[in-house]
Amino acid sequence: MENIYLAIPLASLFGAIIAGFFGRQIGRIGAHTVTIAGVGVSFILSLVALNHIVFDGGAVYNESVYTWMVSDGLKFEVGFLIDHLTVMMMAVVTGVSLMVHVYTIGYMHDDPGYQRFFSYISLFTFSMLMLVMSNNFMQLFFGWEAVGLVSYLLIGFWYKKETAIYANLKAFLVNRVGDFGFILGIAAVVMYAGSLDYIEVFQKAEQIAGLSIVIIPGTEWSLMTVICILLFIGAMGKSAQVPLHVWLPDSMEGPTPISALIHAATMVTAGIFMVARMSPLYEWSETALSFVLVIGAITAFFMGLIGIVQNDIKRVVAYSTLSQLGYMTVALGVSAYSAAVFHLMTHAFFKALLFLAAGSVIIAMHHEQDIRKMGGLKKYMPITYWTSLIGSLALIGFPGFSGFFSKDAIIEAVHYSQIPGSGFAYLMVVLGVFVTAFYSFRMFFLVFHGKERMDEHTKEHLHETPWVVTVPLIALAIPSVVIGWLTVEYMLFGTYFADSIVVKNIHNVLGQISFTTEFGFIEHAFHGLAVYLALAGLIAAWYIYLVNPKIADLLQQKLAVVYRLLDKKYWVDEVYFAVFGNGSRKLGNSFWRIGDVGVIDGFIVNGSAKLVGWLSGVMRHIQTGILYHYAFAMILGLMGLLLFVYVK
Repeated sequence: MENIYLAIPLASLFGAIIAGFFGRQIGRIGAHTVTIAGVGVSFILSLVALNHIVFDGGAVYNESVYTWMVSDGLKFEVGFLIDHLTVMMMAVVTGVSLMVHVYTIGYMHDDPGYQRFFSYISLFTFSMLMLVMSNNFMQLFFGWEAVGLVSYLLIGFWYKKETAIYANLKAFLVNRVGDFGFILGIAAVVMYAGSLDYIEVFQKAEQIAGLSIVIIPGTEWSLMTVICILLFIGAMGKSAQVPLHVWLPDSMEGPTPISALIHAATMVTAGIFMVARMSPLYEWSETALSFVLVIGAITAFFMGLIGIVQNDIKRVVAYSTLSQLGYMTVALGVSAYSAAVFHLMTHAFFKALLFLAAGSVIIAMHHEQDIRKMGGLKKYMPITYWTSLIGSLALIGFPGFSGFFSKDAIIEAVHYSQIPGSGFAYLMVVLGVFVTAFYSFRMFFLVFHGKERMDEHTKEHLHETPWVVTVPLIALAIPSVVIGWLTVEYMLFGTYFADSIVVKNIHNVLGQISFTTEFGFIEHAFHGLAVYLALAGLIAAWYIYLVNPKIADLLQQKLAVVYRLLDKKYWVDEVYFAVFGNGSRKLGNSFWRIGDVGVIDGFIVNGSAKLVGWLSGVMRHIQTGILYHYAFAMILGLMGLLLFVYVK
């Protein structure tokens, strides 16, 4: 199996290299053929690995395949840890990526950077595979930074657009903040565990948990708490948690296929996966878990509210990603790691579906993205309509759809948790159900139902998108419906993650859930609030935007302050720009005036020149050219010397 494991990431890398370096020679058909073949091979081999580990009962693979360097006994290696968590992530990443690759043929058909784009998305897949398959912190960090680099290239793919360059620079800078914390966390692990290998570090978790560290003089911190919070700061950047969330909505400046790939299966899921993988560490710090929980709760609710006022079809879906990532983070915070990863899996399918459906609409609308200029598309685009409906129902957690099982499990897990902040988090995730349903179906109704608001030229040319667009939609719609039915019992309440995730008995909230079957979930849903709040959100969106649209305008006027607050995204961007943008600029100007102008130019350069000029002026008066002046000076000097010797 070792050769198969090695071939899984390398197949995608091979496609990326061929399309990137030889794109002109092989042309457009060659570029998409080689990259789709590479990702297709990765997907098939991932399914082989899944079958071997899950169904055939194969042993967990944890081996080094290449030693890069050994420094003072510390090994820097490339190695793979293939267990139940890994094979699930591998199958999701490669499966969604394959659908995005096929979809890209239609979406990027006329783009001059066609070959370059295929090279980038294939490289993105390779980077994420290296991250999830790693068995050590060095390789984890390599994959972590690689997905960040490729996301920078893809968000700014249309580099002639000023907004795209602004967006990719913003993503790059915000993630550097998170990555600074992440690498400090890894450094702390190496310092106190003496190893980069996951298993060796996990074996020393109890020992590390007993240590403390002084960061501020006079105050001792739990070393494990510091490590876990630092690692989570990295996850806050990658998985766009408040306050490092600001880059994700702007990433919509990239082409729609990469929006689907970033939001569904690659970059933003890296942080969730990392914390789940590090469960043997997080279980030793309730403070860190509480921190994770509160950050996730704030993100889940308050980012969802912003989605209500968005009019760009892609940005509505983007804010739903932020909110759903918050749900996953909340699950991590209450030690329901299995529920977090389960929601990651279901979310990957229906979120990729929603983004690709949005792209299908954008193609049909001649790249118009404002939902206020759409309407009535159901009769023109039946496949896009029905697949969008499936994705939307899965997103809001409608009973029976994949998102229902995973979201309901998270809400129940938070309900049973005793970790500090769980009460606040429960309120946020329950209210978030209504918000999610409202903004999801606001978009759905404005796009596919009601009055046709597009111009006549667009209306005349409206039709369903080509098969390379619709086939991936259908392929993603299927797991958006059935994957929950097939996996919920085994993944959440069985032994699926027994070899991957560690949960202390005191934190085992999933073990307190009494309904563990698919039908048990559905039956229980009607005894709780969530399903009714989702239905209320759907009905409210239907009534406000289809039955009585005047209500929307009236609410906007009556709640102008709230609308502006949400429209401005709580002014977080403006604050960041004022503090870190203008603030750093003013600080730089101050250093320039003090350092460059004051010290270097004023004192060192100009000051020394003025001193030399002054001395030269004095010396010029002494050098008169008259002999008796020089003789008199010599006599004075001799007398001074004799006096000095005599006094001494």
